[in-house]
This record gives sequence, C-alpha cells and structure tokens, in this order.
Amino acid sequence: MEFGVGSILEGKVTGITKFGAFVSLPENKSGLVHISEIAYSYVSDVKDHLKEGQEVKVKVIGIDENGRINLSIKKAMDPPPRPAGGPRSGGRPNGAPRAAGGGAGFRRAAPQEPTSFEDRLKQFMQASDSKLSELRYMDKRGSRRGGRK
Repeated sequence: MEFGVGSILEGKVTGITKFGAFVSLPENKSGLVHISEIAYSYVSDVKDHLKEGQEVKVKVIGIDENGRINLSIKKAMDPPPRPAGGPRSGGRPNGAPRAAGGGAGFRRAAPQEPTSFEDRLKQFMQASDSKLSELRYMDKRGSRRGGRK
C-alpha cells in the first residue's frame, strides 16, 4: 500500500520530543507530528497529549525531498464545534472594542486562544509592549531613588 499526502493512516507513537512526536507507520516507515499538529487547542507539552506506544490516527500533510513524512493528528479528526451565534469569547459582541488594560501590576483574565497567526502575533506584540513599558516604568522609578542612571 503506497501512501501520499492526504492519506489517513493508523500509527503508533514511538518517541516524544519537546517539538513533537515520532509515529511508526505501515510499510516500516515513520513520520513526525509537529507539536502544532497534535491538537486544535494550545499544546505546551507533548506528553500531556500523547504517550509512547499509543495508537493514533494521522494524516500525511507533507513529504519532503529527503522522504521525511510530516504528519498531523488534528487534521485526521473533525475540528471542534464553534459556538453558533451570540457573543464571541469574552462576552463581547462581534466588533465591540476591548476594554483598555491597565498599568503595572494589573492582571487581566487569560485571553482566549487566538486562532490565526496574525491574531497570535498581535497578542504577542501587545504583551511585549506591556512588559517593556512596565520595565521602563520600574527602571525610571529606581533611578529617582539614587539607583543606576
């Protein structure tokens, strides 16, 4: 049985790394499921989702020029249902602005997991800007008290 991109196969997890899991496939082949292809939710530790020896259904999503097989577990299953209608995450109607976030020491509830790369990048930039401004504020406060300049 020859398989190619788009094939859905049964395999067994043979190894787990911090960046994904290796899966043995039919015909004595193996492939890698990258951490981003394990689940539809955020995966911080592969071991929270997979165990060595576990049987998994995978979809072949790529085969590179060296014959390495890229696999996806999440694409081999149906996506989770999205809530129909009503307010989106956070209880805000579609298009409503977010409340302004505060200064040093203010913590908001964890935001809903962004769905696209652009949303993730935007969230990262906002968090980075917030941390930088807090560091600048703390540095400025310390220099007024005779600290470093």
